[in-house]
Amino acid sequence: MELPPLFVDRMARLLGDEYAAFREALQGRPHVGLRVNTLKLSVEDFAARSPFALEPVPWCRAGFRVTDGQRPGKHPYHAAGLYYLQEPSAMAPAEVLAPRPGERVLDLAAAPGGKTTHLATLMQNQGLLFANDVQPKRVHEMTNNLDRWGATNLAVLTEQPRRLAERLGAFFDRVLVDAPCSGEGMFRKDAAARRTWTPNHVARCARIQEGILRHAARLVRPGGVLLYSTCTFAPEEDEGTIARFLKAYPDFSVEPIPAEHGFAPARPEWADAPEEVRGAVRLWPHKLPGEGHFLARLHRDEDAAPLPSPRPFRPRPPGGELWAQYRDFVAQTLREEPAPRHRLAVFGNRLYALPEGLPDLAGLRVARFGWWLGTFKTGRFEPAHALALVLRAADFHHTVDFPADAPEALAYLRRQPLASAGSNGWVVVTVDGFPLGWAKRVHGVLKSRAPRWLGRI
Repeated sequence: MELPPLFVDRMARLLGDEYAAFREALQGRPHVGLRVNTLKLSVEDFAARSPFALEPVPWCRAGFRVTDGQRPGKHPYHAAGLYYLQEPSAMAPAEVLAPRPGERVLDLAAAPGGKTTHLATLMQNQGLLFANDVQPKRVHEMTNNLDRWGATNLAVLTEQPRRLAERLGAFFDRVLVDAPCSGEGMFRKDAAARRTWTPNHVARCARIQEGILRHAARLVRPGGVLLYSTCTFAPEEDEGTIARFLKAYPDFSVEPIPAEHGFAPARPEWADAPEEVRGAVRLWPHKLPGEGHFLARLHRDEDAAPLPSPRPFRPRPPGGELWAQYRDFVAQTLREEPAPRHRLAVFGNRLYALPEGLPDLAGLRVARFGWWLGTFKTGRFEPAHALALVLRAADFHHTVDFPADAPEALAYLRRQPLASAGSNGWVVVTVDGFPLGWAKRVHGVLKSRAPRWLGRI
């Protein structure tokens, strides 16, 4: 693998005697990781049924490395949302932020959603989770991942950080900024990052990061936590960015992250940063089984002056004909209501179950207002994929189950019709008892309603 010469010169100078081990690690194969979805099954249950050889990731109880060269992204368990494919070091930010159930949490640069799914799991689907990204196409990909994961306590937005700060103020207990960066930590798995790297690109990323952090700081409540992470080795984007942030925002301080599991203290001397920045950590590929990352946990003083909180959103549950259509669907398909009526709201033709504590989002670009239950069509209600992937097989009146290695499971994901005896109507297809998605049974034929993107994952 050919590395940019100026990058090599800089890293050799900074690392000294460690550089040979670092360079050798970059020549190795990237690690394949997966993180178990404990909203759906326990780590122990997954380990017992896993079709892959696994080794635990030390800093994430639900995380594993896949060590037998298989392709877990092509397995039906992936489509069922039993795990998320995630590089091991990328499992660290959510673990270090450590959100608790019931808190208000913001993932400010969230796409494609890996860290958001991790946050939702740690929150046990309790509290309020905002996932935001400025790129609409990436937000679409993220909502697919969140649907598959079974996250319900969230809103998805595609807004500039400045507008969020202006509209919501110091609303969140914890904010994650997984900042856009030069991607040096991904060099051994991303040829594009190697090709596009230049010192000017590093400098540009550092400027972007400063701008994002400036608005992120306004979104953290007094006493709250801001977690800054990158996947680069560049001191300008890591220790340097934090040094400039601390100078501009003296009501924040670095909370030391334990240097364990192979995490190494940050190097403030590389960026003329204050000594407290040493409490941040670097994840080096020659010291642990993962790619390069930088993490800084920043605490806002309890006595910092808060901004006014936004007014709460007051939903208007569906009524009249829409309510009748929805109730008819629930009676025929589900064993009980998926969400209480006071949390239901219609936006356009979509029905959502809103998370508790959702603020008024008027004027913001919102992709999802909560758990998408389905869509009102002419004279009927059609369920969303997200409805099936949150619930369990026992919650439905009609299911058809296939073993994970059965050809019917893949045929369903490819939207191919399947023979299926039984009454006409909505059916949930499951794999080894875990929902894969909806189908419509018509005269003995099961017509797949799997989203088209599901067959491509």
